[in-house]
Amino acid sequence: MIGDALDGLDERQREAAATLRGPVLVLAGAGTGKTRVITHRIAHGVDTGAYSPGRVMAVTFTAKAAGEMRGRLRALGVEGVSARTFHAAALAQLNFFWPTLAGDSAPAIVDNKVRLLAHAADGVGIDADKATLRDIASEIEWRKVTLRSIDAWAAARPGGVGRYDVSRVADLQRAYEKLKDERRQLDFEDVLLACAGMLEAEPRVAQAVREQYRHFTVDEFQDVSPLQHRLLQLWVGERRDLCVVGDASQTIYSFAGADARFLLEFPARHPDATVVRLETNYRSDGAVLAVANELMRDRPGALELQPAPNRPPAARPETATAAGEPPLPTVTAYPDDAAEAAGVADAIAARISAGADPRSIAVLYRAHAQSPELLRALAERGIAATVLGGRRFFEVPEVRQALMALRGASVATQEHGLVDSVRDVLRSLGMTDEPPPAGGALRDAWEARAAILRLAEEAVPGTGLRAFTDDLIARAKSQHEPALRTVTLATLHAAKGLEWDHVHLLGLSEGFLPISYATTFEQVDEERRLAYVGITRAGRSLSLSWSRSIGHRERTPSRFLREIGSGTLRAADGRASGGAASRRAPARNAPTASSAPRSR
Repeated sequence: MIGDALDGLDERQREAAATLRGPVLVLAGAGTGKTRVITHRIAHGVDTGAYSPGRVMAVTFTAKAAGEMRGRLRALGVEGVSARTFHAAALAQLNFFWPTLAGDSAPAIVDNKVRLLAHAADGVGIDADKATLRDIASEIEWRKVTLRSIDAWAAARPGGVGRYDVSRVADLQRAYEKLKDERRQLDFEDVLLACAGMLEAEPRVAQAVREQYRHFTVDEFQDVSPLQHRLLQLWVGERRDLCVVGDASQTIYSFAGADARFLLEFPARHPDATVVRLETNYRSDGAVLAVANELMRDRPGALELQPAPNRPPAARPETATAAGEPPLPTVTAYPDDAAEAAGVADAIAARISAGADPRSIAVLYRAHAQSPELLRALAERGIAATVLGGRRFFEVPEVRQALMALRGASVATQEHGLVDSVRDVLRSLGMTDEPPPAGGALRDAWEARAAILRLAEEAVPGTGLRAFTDDLIARAKSQHEPALRTVTLATLHAAKGLEWDHVHLLGLSEGFLPISYATTFEQVDEERRLAYVGITRAGRSLSLSWSRSIGHRERTPSRFLREIGSGTLRAADGRASGGAASRRAPARNAPTASSAPRSR
C-alpha cells in the first residue's frame, strides 16, 4: 500500500471509505469525488486486511470507467481487484462455467443486432429500413433489461414501431430470437440473462461465484436496470458487503431501462445500511452550483451541492470579472440557430485569445444535429473542435499509422531522447510544426499526432521509446484516450462523467431541451436531469443560450430557464449581427406558456 488510503479525503469521503462492512449507500453528487471514494475505500479494505484483492468485484458501466478504476487502484498499490462492467463480468463467468455445464464452448456473441434483425425480417415478410430496424433493436434491448417477455413488451408498448403495429413487431422479435438460437448466438443483453439464469439454475455455480467474490462495489447505481439489479442480487446472495454509489439527479438513461428506484429505495431494502451523502463539490464555482441546485430543487433524491471551502480562487485572466470574482452564469437569446452558433464561437475565440486552453472549453447540446452549424462557425474563426461520439482516437488511421511507425522505431537503437524520437517519427509521417486550417481532415489528423507528441512530452523522465509505445498500446486496449488540444462538442449524454472549466450549453428552447417528444411528466423530468448533467460539467464559467426562431417558426425559452430563475442568472445581450437584445430569463414565479409543474 502506498501511504494511508484515507489520507487526503474530506470528512464525508473518509466516512464512506472507512465503512468497510455491511450495506453502504454513498449518495455522491456531481464533482464530489465518488471514484476517489470508491478506490480509496477498496484500498483501505486491502490495507487493513479486511479485503483480499482477488475477492473484490467493482462494477461500473463502461470499459473506460473500469479501466480508470483499475489505474487508480494500481496507483494506490492495489492489484488483483476485478474492476469490470456488468457485461464483462457476466461474459467471463459464462465462458468459465459453460463448458463444464454444457460440454461445449459458450455461444458466440452477435456482432451486429440490426443485421441479424434484417435477416429475421426477411423470414416474416417485413421490409423495414435500417432506421426502423435500429428502433426495433432498441425495443428488444429495453424488453430484455426490464425483464419482460415479448407479450409483456407488447402490452407495455402498444403503439408499435414506425409503420409497423405492435403485433408485427412482436412477430419480428420472435423470429429474431428463433434465428439467434438456430445460429447458437447470444446478443449483448442475453449475456446478462444467461448468466443470471445459470446462477439461478445451478446452485454450485452460484456458490462458486459467491465464494470467489465476497465484497461488491457498484458505481453509477442510478443507472442499474432491473436485469442488472437481478444479476447483482444473484452475485451477492446472502452476503452483506455491498457498497453502491450514485446520484439520482444524474439518471439520464431511463429510456434504456435504467431505474433510479434501486438507488432511492436502497435504505428500505437494507434498513441497516450506512448512508453517506457527498455534497461538497470540488469541480464547480458556487455560482454554477447555484444554477444546478435551483434546477433540481425538490426533485427526488436531489443533493444540495456546496463548493469546496478550500477550492482554489476562480479568478483567472480569462474568467474573472473586474472585481476579481467568478462570472455569474449567463443566459443569452439569439435571433436564430446560425446567430447562436456564431455568438458562441465568438465567445470561445475571445476566451482563447485571453489565454484559455481550448481543451478546457466545451459546447454541449441535446442532439448531434446541432453540431454542424457550430463546427462551421468555429472553423471560420480558426478554432479546431472535436465531436465526442465520433471515431475513437486509437481508431483514427493516422494514429494507427503512428503507432505502427513508433513500434518499428522502438526496435532500433535510439540516439535521441523520447520527445525528439517521437517527433522525428511523426514528422516522417507528414506532421508539420504549424497546424493546417481548422475544419478539415488534415487538421483532425494533425491534432491527433500532436496529442501523441504531448504524451511523450508528459512522460516520466527517462522513459524509453519502447516503454512509451507499450503504454500507447495499453491505452488503446483500455480506451484511455488523450485529450486533443481542441474545443469539445458533445451531446449531453456523451458529456456525462466529463468536466471542463468553461461550458456553453446551447439550444435551451422548448422542443430542444426539453426535446419535443418528451411529453409525459417522467420524460420531462429526464430532460431536466440532462440539463443538470450539462450544467454540472462546468468548473469556472457557464453560458446558457437559445434562439428565438427556426425559419419562420418562433421558439420559446426552455421551461428550465424559468425553473432556474433570474436570481441565479445574468441576462446577456445577443452578440449576433442583427440580433435584438437578449430576453431576460423569466422570473422564477412568472407564468409562461411553456412552464411546467416541478412536482405532481
